[in-house]
Amino acid sequence: MKLEGKIALVTGGSQGLGRAIALKLAEHGADIAIAYVGPEKPALDTCGEIESMGRRAKAYICDVRDEAAVNNTVKSVVQDLGKVDILVNNAGVTRDGLMVSMKDEDYNMVLDINLKGAFHMIRACYRDFVRRRSGKIINISSIVGLVGNVGQVNYSASKAGLIGLSKSVAKELGSRGICCNCIAPGFIETDMTKNITADNPLLMQVPMKRMGSPEDVANAALFLASPESDYITGETIRVDGGLAT
Repeated sequence: MKLEGKIALVTGGSQGLGRAIALKLAEHGADIAIAYVGPEKPALDTCGEIESMGRRAKAYICDVRDEAAVNNTVKSVVQDLGKVDILVNNAGVTRDGLMVSMKDEDYNMVLDINLKGAFHMIRACYRDFVRRRSGKIINISSIVGLVGNVGQVNYSASKAGLIGLSKSVAKELGSRGICCNCIAPGFIETDMTKNITADNPLLMQVPMKRMGSPEDVANAALFLASPESDYITGETIRVDGGLAT
């Protein structure tokens, strides 16, 4: 699954799943643009690791809720690296709580970053993908977008929305040779799940009886970014150890 000559833009690419995906795509030949918010050091460290592989890497601070910031970031990536071939919408947050007590601002923030942010990014890349009649869009959803979860109505809605968004984009752009797919991770070892213990009742429902690794998700992203998946679009690949089966 060679990606030489490809440019990948990964949102939320400085840490966690985004970092693992960025490193995996770089390992297979892609140059990487990282869009991030928060501390600069993790983004620069990730870029340094990518550059040590002999690939180009640049980090761009970008709040995906801000349409103007997204448009400017995509323009900068094209100016700096030449184009965008692969878009990975990974940026996401949680603001958990029971629906009855959930604040509107917590609901809106999660939808705006997780779902509307992906919409902004896809729209910013849309015309160039169409012009070149190629492109891979990978949206990081979640199994809670498929099955729901107590205390996560906002997160579940945003991740379910990503699946619907991806199916629609796949139908709009399929005739132009552009693929749009989702990955739905389950329990993956990241900062978001660091408090889940081995005896957690939800984890015990996983047929494989363990968490997955960021590498597991990155491997799925590599496949969807590669030519080997050129006839797959509108699909959601679960990486969940069988939890949502």
